[in-house]
Amino acid sequence: MSNRIEMITTAKEPQVLLRLAAPMMFGILGMSVFNLVDTWFVGKLGTTELAALSFTFPVVMIVSSTAHGLGIGMTAAVSKAAGMKDAARLRNIITWGLMLSVIIVSAVVVIGELTIEPVFRVLGADDQTMPAIKSYMRIWYIGAAFVVVPMTANAAIRGLGDTRLPSTVMLIAAGINIILDPLLIFGPGPFPALGVAGAALATVTARFTTFCVSMYVLIKREKMISFYNSESITKVWKELLFVGLPNTFTKLIIPLGTAFITRMIASYGREAVAGYGVANRLEMFALIPLMALTSVVPVFTGQNLGAGKKNRVLDGMKVSAIFSAVYGLTIYVILLITGRFIAGFFNDDPRVIETVVLYLSIVPAAYCCRNLMDLAITILSVTNKPIHAGGISLIQMFVLYVPLSIAGSRFYGITGIFAALAISLLLCGPAAFAITRRWVKNF
Repeated sequence: MSNRIEMITTAKEPQVLLRLAAPMMFGILGMSVFNLVDTWFVGKLGTTELAALSFTFPVVMIVSSTAHGLGIGMTAAVSKAAGMKDAARLRNIITWGLMLSVIIVSAVVVIGELTIEPVFRVLGADDQTMPAIKSYMRIWYIGAAFVVVPMTANAAIRGLGDTRLPSTVMLIAAGINIILDPLLIFGPGPFPALGVAGAALATVTARFTTFCVSMYVLIKREKMISFYNSESITKVWKELLFVGLPNTFTKLIIPLGTAFITRMIASYGREAVAGYGVANRLEMFALIPLMALTSVVPVFTGQNLGAGKKNRVLDGMKVSAIFSAVYGLTIYVILLITGRFIAGFFNDDPRVIETVVLYLSIVPAAYCCRNLMDLAITILSVTNKPIHAGGISLIQMFVLYVPLSIAGSRFYGITGIFAALAISLLLCGPAAFAITRRWVKNF
């Protein structure tokens, strides 16, 4: 562990970010393929099933965002303690942080199972899509522990400076999902044909792998689980929640806004919802390098600030901004050219394809600015400004995106909704990044 910390706080900033982000890129690739494979196989069942899977997206994002918010709190606390080389504090943070995630996921399972029908009715699901939604979410909620707890555990492992192992585990989980999806969805040979429920079962089974491996690493390899110092529970939870709660709020803004947008798109038919769902999953795949960079920024920022090296953080921000601009422009051109060809792989309905193509011709123009905003939010969270981070996300979603979507939908239809997202990111991203850079200079 000490060698990893030394590398993060002394090596050249581009080299550190590359060495941290490269393994994460493969892990996020695994999770993106995970989602794309689900979408591809479910799309073969029909447009109704594909629309049902698309309706589940914002709800799954809400649960994942809750775990991600707590994970940012975990990464921030762990990376700072690692930078200070405080082993006892590290054990307390990781042990009681994982306990907190178990408590949270227990509440999620109970509430989620009891509210499936009313929640998806609000999102605009009709009588045709609701049975498929129920069969998927009932299984997914049961396995929610294997989503939330590993995300928190992997955040702790990243905070220790190890981005390779979480990525490897994510790739293995993606491989298991790819194997199980066709077996459980279509039921060849002795396997039952479970349809969309099979996709959920494959997901839960694959996530169980990440749960087992991450817990093994923290317990056996790093020896970071110890229940002896129980008097530190309150202190640890306060520290994690100080960063985690605002970040959970910040992360929830996106799926809550997405839920609202999904409801708007549902008014254009289930084909539009299906296309929107496909576009979102393709977007996750396209953004892999940028998401990998953002995911390691808390480690880089936390450990360097813990070591008293603020200027390294500023240099890292500059490198990240340049990469975001170059990659964002490149991937936009690629998606603009190949969007229609890619969309046809998932469904042959012309309306589904047109929705995917429309999204990919508008929104990716703002990918650079989206990542600038994500970097700003992440760095503010690590530097004890989680409420400011939440404010940025709130402004982008509910001050800009949603109102512009309502107006855009009225005058330009679904094109106006997608344009509203791009405009909100173009306005918010550069401003948020500039404000954050100024804050770090004065930190």
